[in-house]
Amino acid sequence: MRIESIEVSRVGVPLVAPFQTAHSTKDVQRSLVVVVRDRDGAHGIGNVDPSPGYSRESVDAHYALARDRFAPALIGLPATNVHRVLATLAAIDDHHLDARAAIEMACMDLVARRAGIPVTTLLGGAVRDEVRFNAWIGMLPPAAAAAEALRWRDAGFRSCKVKVGGEVAIDIARVRAVREATGADFAIRADGNEGYSEADAIAFVEGARDVGLQLYEQPVPGEDLAAMARVRARANAAGVPLMADEALLDHASLIAIIRANAADSVKVKVMKQGGMLATRRMIATAAAAGLPCVLGHGFGLGVCTMAEVLVAATAANVIDGVECVGPLKTRDDIVMHKPDLSRGVLALPPGSGLGVDLDPARMARWREDSVLIR
Repeated sequence: MRIESIEVSRVGVPLVAPFQTAHSTKDVQRSLVVVVRDRDGAHGIGNVDPSPGYSRESVDAHYALARDRFAPALIGLPATNVHRVLATLAAIDDHHLDARAAIEMACMDLVARRAGIPVTTLLGGAVRDEVRFNAWIGMLPPAAAAAEALRWRDAGFRSCKVKVGGEVAIDIARVRAVREATGADFAIRADGNEGYSEADAIAFVEGARDVGLQLYEQPVPGEDLAAMARVRARANAAGVPLMADEALLDHASLIAIIRANAADSVKVKVMKQGGMLATRRMIATAAAAGLPCVLGHGFGLGVCTMAEVLVAATAANVIDGVECVGPLKTRDDIVMHKPDLSRGVLALPPGSGLGVDLDPARMARWREDSVLIR
């Protein structure tokens, strides 16, 4: 199963509507797509979806690195030896974890396809047969946010994330309106995306203490663990757990969060952590420290979405309400059958590999650039 060729593509798929967070407003998801083929013609696919404010590097930077340095270095290596593939990539560049994740994903998919098993088996086996999703609500006016939350609840979702990190009074009104619309048995997460000062982060959680938030995600800059620890203490006093997201990148950052008592839970993403294997290791480390995990990123295309679904299915420490809901936000996709998340739950796909494959027509429609490395 030696790597014969790697096709590296950059695509841009429009969103259903512009989506606003404390980081940015976007209306197109630009993503990296990788296809790894062996000498017998078998293939595996990978995809990552960098977003401004969340990813350390742009999709253009990941595309250029994968095209010019990563892919040429892997030709002839065994796709079955994913550790060797990752070590080769790390020796070339110790950043750009998203591009590394796309290539690892494609190798894992190839190996599982050839073996006739799902990727979950390569990861040790699934501990659940279906995965539940968490809806996302942007920084909308309170009444509009409430109406959207009610639509998600009526569709079958049991939880939602509400974006905050702007003007505190409006943010409090937004989450309170969502609670009033959805009722007490619907879980609500508030995500600040590093948008608050420490004082505003505390003002928000104390002002929203009657909302009954399930968790409070990354209200202050991730590099300031001392501030996160202080906000966590005030949030806990209000009965709200604090979750780290942007503060978490690698194992060193996870250990730093644990030592600083800066979070009650952590958010992991396959692309941010550099692949499925690294994500599983970080989930295990978090579990050993008593920290539950939320998994997933919100703007993924079908391939990366399924990779995160399958990783979540293998880890009991990942709580219900995964956040890989990108297919709900995009007008189209790059796979043959776009994952249907409309009811808030998805059964694990049958068959081998990641359970999805690329649609040549959709790839042709949304491709911005592409190169085949042999």
